[in-house]
Amino acid sequence: MLSTGAMRAHLLAARLAGTVATSREESLRSYRLFAARDPRVMLGLDPEWNWGQRELIELMADKCGVSADPGHTSGHDVIDPERTLIALHAFAERLGKAARSGAPVLFGTGHPHRLIGFYAALADALSAAGCEVLTPAQGSSVDITTRFGLRTHNLDYVRGVALVREPGPRAPGRTTGAHTHSPLPVRTALAAAAEAGGPLPELVVGDHGWVCGAGQLGFEAIGLADTDDPALFVGEAEGRVSVVVPLDDAVRSDYYRPLTRYVLNRACLSQ
Repeated sequence: MLSTGAMRAHLLAARLAGTVATSREESLRSYRLFAARDPRVMLGLDPEWNWGQRELIELMADKCGVSADPGHTSGHDVIDPERTLIALHAFAERLGKAARSGAPVLFGTGHPHRLIGFYAALADALSAAGCEVLTPAQGSSVDITTRFGLRTHNLDYVRGVALVREPGPRAPGRTTGAHTHSPLPVRTALAAAAEAGGPLPELVVGDHGWVCGAGQLGFEAIGLADTDDPALFVGEAEGRVSVVVPLDDAVRSDYYRPLTRYVLNRACLSQ
């Protein structure tokens, strides 16, 4: 079993926490856009409170450990590994609760190239524990606004984890989909589940729009977020997202494997 000390060391060595690749400039830009309610960074969340840039910096300093100084405007951002560990424990506890109750669960990611393996292992473990891992709206079209304009994507599932793909033939050996922040995929999946008469998820697990979009609709959601994704932490602060784990969400995919083992052990789901 991976100890807390070993997990902390891995977080720092892999730069999942500590000094991360996300720049302070990127984070501050996201905070400015969020304060202006730019849909590109809202991720489907409609905040109830007024969040200015200063309030967002204070929130992210509290939740992630980034600098609380508005005058700190350059360099790499920092995530406090202790905050990551505390959130990982809460994340694992919620997964364990879902397993014990046999709750239906929906997984989805906007970071399939990096995080599909992490979520898929959790989906496998919950399925083995008796949970129904939902796959509604498979193959449905979702029109997502990108920097290239409106693009049609297809909703798909890999080992029980939802993602979106651009239409057309896939390159040989390519199993993952497109990077997206959009809440439209989770809205499409939840609408399809409701129209089919259920079951509806008791828990949504993922990142980006999958978490914020579900939380905004009243579904319990937990997930991962980087320092330039303030929407998830705002959702947590306002009570629409249950748990957010602060970490770099774009490191090498194999660096998340120890997190998988750690979470499954903590949730008593190791196989």
